[in-house]
Amino acid sequence: MKKISLLTTCAIAVCMASSALAQQKTLTVASFPSFDEAIKVAIPLYKKIRPDVDIKLVSLGYGDHHNAMVTALSTGAGLPDVMGVEIGFIGKFAASGAVEDLSKPPYNALTHKSKIVGYTFSQGSNLEGGLAAMPADIGPGTLLIRQDILDKSGVTNAQLTQSWESYINAGKVIKEKTGVLLLPHANSINEVYIRANVKSGEGIYFDKNNKPLFNTPRFEKAFEYAKAVRVAGLDAKILPWTNEWSEGFKRGSFVTEMRGAWMLGQLSSWLAPETKGKWRASNLPNNAYSSWGGSFYAIPKKISDDQKKVAWEFITFMTTNKEMQVAAFKGLDAFPALIEAASDPFVEQPVEFFAGQKARHLWRSAAAKIPVITVNKLDPAAEEIMNAELTKVLDENKDIKLALADAQRQADRRSRK
Repeated sequence: MKKISLLTTCAIAVCMASSALAQQKTLTVASFPSFDEAIKVAIPLYKKIRPDVDIKLVSLGYGDHHNAMVTALSTGAGLPDVMGVEIGFIGKFAASGAVEDLSKPPYNALTHKSKIVGYTFSQGSNLEGGLAAMPADIGPGTLLIRQDILDKSGVTNAQLTQSWESYINAGKVIKEKTGVLLLPHANSINEVYIRANVKSGEGIYFDKNNKPLFNTPRFEKAFEYAKAVRVAGLDAKILPWTNEWSEGFKRGSFVTEMRGAWMLGQLSSWLAPETKGKWRASNLPNNAYSSWGGSFYAIPKKISDDQKKVAWEFITFMTTNKEMQVAAFKGLDAFPALIEAASDPFVEQPVEFFAGQKARHLWRSAAAKIPVITVNKLDPAAEEIMNAELTKVLDENKDIKLALADAQRQADRRSRK
């Protein structure tokens, strides 16, 4: 038998290392805070399944990320393999025609539909009824309550949440007894009402025929409630995600806020961790059930087929693997889109930040009652139109019917272009 020289052995080792290096794949995932935390949680778990795939996370702020992705899709330059997408941008991304239809082969995402919370597939759909993005987490709407302030006022949780009228009336009592305002901004009540009262199968701003819906009782009532809050001096006139909004949570400037269930993670990690034990979660007033946010993954069309295959494998892992969905749930308190993950015992655990309340159980029940809402590429534009007209109602005393008629005309003009 011939002896293998040391030189030959080294050469073989170098070849094997080079071959392994050549087979190693890099998957670039673009995301935004705090959705990017799920990727950080996933990397070591995915390595166990696919040790040959390196995950490269590129994260930008919410607005910067989505603007960068819009540019990348339109130019084909700087595209990642996997794009994190917040629900508000789904319609725009889908309408661009620059993301893969995940309902078609080789993805066949609809085979997973029965595993995912019902309304989310509609949220991720494209204009042709396909799927532009795969749902990862959901945002069941919830009313966050500063229980210590509520107790001082003598108002009960039932009085606060029985109806929208009782919510506003309770706010008046709370302000009189404690000096604390009801909520940061009157627009919150508008945002919840227009979402919670959508007819199943319709969009928030447009019907199935692409006709704007501003001239409907739904928007009129939402504007009326928002105006009632402002007239009574119950809101701090503070917009979300501003420094003043963050400080308001710390100082106890308002007794409630309406957001998605994901606010638990925001409050406990950076907004107001020192207020632990003072908050509770409740269903929205009038037993309204609304989706507030939600995150998805999409695949750009202009990447190689090889990368698309790896991208889909990773997205499937992120969205349909129970271990991964539960890990993300525990890591960043983003409520899972995977039904099986929502049945994990973690849901029944007391939430320390809410003084032991089993809030996740509440949110799971709410998620089952949220209506199916379709998305439209003009949703972001329609939201801007609505907010501008509501601002005129709140700040300039513009007539509500006139404001909605103007919003209808503007949205109709945009939809015809």
